[in-house]
Amino acid sequence: MITKPLFIKTLDDFLPSAELSRSEWSGTFFVCIGRLPWKGFYVSLEKIFPMILVGNVVLSDDIKENFFVCDLEACKGACCVEGDSGAPLDDDETKILEEIYPLVKDYITEEGRQVIEAQGTWVIDSDGDKVTPTLGANRECAYALYDARGILKCGIEQAYLDGKTSWKKPISCHLYPIRVTKYEQYDALNYNQWHICDPACQLGKSLQVPLYTFLKEALVRKYGEAWYAELVEDIEGSK
Repeated sequence: MITKPLFIKTLDDFLPSAELSRSEWSGTFFVCIGRLPWKGFYVSLEKIFPMILVGNVVLSDDIKENFFVCDLEACKGACCVEGDSGAPLDDDETKILEEIYPLVKDYITEEGRQVIEAQGTWVIDSDGDKVTPTLGANRECAYALYDARGILKCGIEQAYLDGKTSWKKPISCHLYPIRVTKYEQYDALNYNQWHICDPACQLGKSLQVPLYTFLKEALVRKYGEAWYAELVEDIEGSK
């Protein structure tokens, strides 16, 4: 754990108050290390919401405090359909999608193929971000398909499991329910708590699997084995 006061929030919204709930502080993040002047006072923020700092990555304490294991039988892959746009993509991932589309197109629906071939393998959403295309008015991801049990699966991942491609899926999907906000000198990782994942929270709690443990493969893929080992040491060493 870090020892300096640390806070993640947009500076414009900085109105420190110990009475605010976590939900009121959630959103776009900005890191401030040290003590901040506010209306003539210096406010130490560490006591409000402690965070975890590993390398140049700042993580919400929620990531160590909550349990999580995806329960696809209950949620039916809702994260592949719910939301305001498709899956967020890094710049390098847009190029990967363009390259592997011929290898994965047989793993998605006909409607998905029509959308991708009309709009492209990736699109720009209303916020100006690069995302996967979706069906209709922000319905299913164009790369998703329903299996025999009515569960949405990722067509890219199915192609990966069949050995057709070495790229599993967008890192934003692999890391979910963690969301990454990128800044010039650091990444901010926040746990996106949403009702569609309530079954996963319940299953994770019953199995006693922390969120950071469930997402080990994705976190290692994103930041490496050494980084993940340091994260675990910071979390479990502080217990």
